[in-house]
Amino acid sequence: MRKTIIAGNWKMYKTIKEAIELSNGLKRELFKLDKQGIDVVLCPPFTALSEVAEVLVESDILLGAQDLYWQDEGAFTGEVSAKMLQEAGCTFAIIGHSERRQFFGETNATVNKKIKAALANALTPILCVGETLKEREAKETFDVLEDHLHNGLDGLNKEDVLRMVVAYEPVWAIGTGKTATPEQAQEVHGYIRDLLRKLYDKETALQIRIQYGGSVKPENISALMQQPDIDGALVGGASLQVVSFTDIVKKAAEVIK
Repeated sequence: MRKTIIAGNWKMYKTIKEAIELSNGLKRELFKLDKQGIDVVLCPPFTALSEVAEVLVESDILLGAQDLYWQDEGAFTGEVSAKMLQEAGCTFAIIGHSERRQFFGETNATVNKKIKAALANALTPILCVGETLKEREAKETFDVLEDHLHNGLDGLNKEDVLRMVVAYEPVWAIGTGKTATPEQAQEVHGYIRDLLRKLYDKETALQIRIQYGGSVKPENISALMQQPDIDGALVGGASLQVVSFTDIVKKAAEVIK
């Protein structure tokens, strides 16, 4: 059985002080929750990683980064390596988020390099894939997903991908308040799993966790989690408040009981 994963992507929010307050609040509220069937991951900004890692000591909440660079070190001003992230306490790293693709020139080729760097440094990559509104209206959703997965996973064997998470994020639903219906999300998740089967094999595809990301809220998490191929959520805005993120985790836990 695939283990549910709920990850909070804080994006460029929270100073160090605010990040400590939020992570302390989540640690307190989620402490008594039976999370045996759920991985909970917090992904704060780089500046707060070490401090949040300290807060999460003696907790089963995991730490992730929002990006990384594919070299271990070098003259790459402003970049952060997987090696640095691991030392800061990270066990996960978001790679290829739509905002990185849209605003910072991320490509399938750079995504592929980053995935390999993450795996080489014992980080679990969360590979983000998904279509824009224009691509969806042009009925190109499946073509985009095939491009992202086929090229993003280039050169990776099934042992590699079994150490990864895939996050489907319809770009048209991120921060817009719009959400794919559970049925729409399931259709795409099912397609992604079938693509993974074609790239690797059925057994591998059935083991890989696929998250949904796109305006996930306490109000829609239960319906999303009831879908057979949705294994969790990559949460944006709702992860910035203790109450809303805690509600999402609790409701996800209720579905999988």
